Amino acid sequence: MLKTILSRLIQTVVVVFALVTFTFFAARAMPGNPFASDKATTPEEQAALEAYYGLDKGPIEQYYNYWKNIILHGDFGDSLSMKGRKVSDLIAESFPISFTLGMTALILGVLIGVPLGVIAALYHNKAIDYIAMVIALAGICIVAFVLGPLFQIFLAKPLSVLNVAGWSRPTDIILPAITLCFGSAAVLARLTRGGMLDVLSQDYIRTARAKGVPPLKIITKHALRPALMPAVTYLGPAFAAIITGSFVVENIFLVPGMGQHFVIGITALDFNLIVALVFFYGILMGIANLLSDLALIFMDPKLRNA
Repeated sequence: MLKTILSRLIQTVVVVFALVTFTFFAARAMPGNPFASDKATTPEEQAALEAYYGLDKGPIEQYYNYWKNIILHGDFGDSLSMKGRKVSDLIAESFPISFTLGMTALILGVLIGVPLGVIAALYHNKAIDYIAMVIALAGICIVAFVLGPLFQIFLAKPLSVLNVAGWSRPTDIILPAITLCFGSAAVLARLTRGGMLDVLSQDYIRTARAKGVPPLKIITKHALRPALMPAVTYLGPAFAAIITGSFVVENIFLVPGMGQHFVIGITALDFNLIVALVFFYGILMGIANLLSDLALIFMDPKLRNA
């Protein structure tokens, strides 16, 4: 287990370093001027702004200073688009909202997708199986920026308890979370169905049935854990996909999470904000994959000695 943890941590460091490096230079290669919308447009004032933010130096020196400030001071720099605000403060304010939304969506995805997959497997090649897989296929094919407006029109408008957009009431998390969870629930349903069908065809399941073990006990005690391993493998990338996918959903439902900062960073060429968000999301992806691997080790004793 320790070997797995160390291996994942090293991989995370390498991946994050590569992501940040690529994003750092790619962001600065984008055409445009981050100060174009400022009132100060004279060459002298433009030069002063670039000097203040360190953009007057060469790309390599900027890159070196960026890592030095992160390692020595934990400083991601100032936001170029929101004057007077530290990038780290912006992330600290918005991350809890994005995390709450993402975790709620992931939990909903598990609660919907896993039972749907189990039911489909138990009724293999029957009407329930076909209906469940049609729903799963729709969840995979229909993207969030289509589902979001549909939910706003057909659910939020008729129901006064739901807001079309905003983040002022506890119920405002419902529609964004359902929109985000739809895709992951669909994939989890298909993975759980496939895993359950494979396990139910094993010899030890046939032996348990021949001995008269109750069907519910066969499913919960003997079949469910190995059948869920493909789904658990998917949960790590699924968490990352939900968090990154929340960019679109947060903008549709006006959720004040990190998605708004990513959009602002790209449209306003806020280099520091873009790179910091990529850095942050890279770490989140590494942690999510590590937790997924640890869950697999816990579920399968064979992996503990691998």
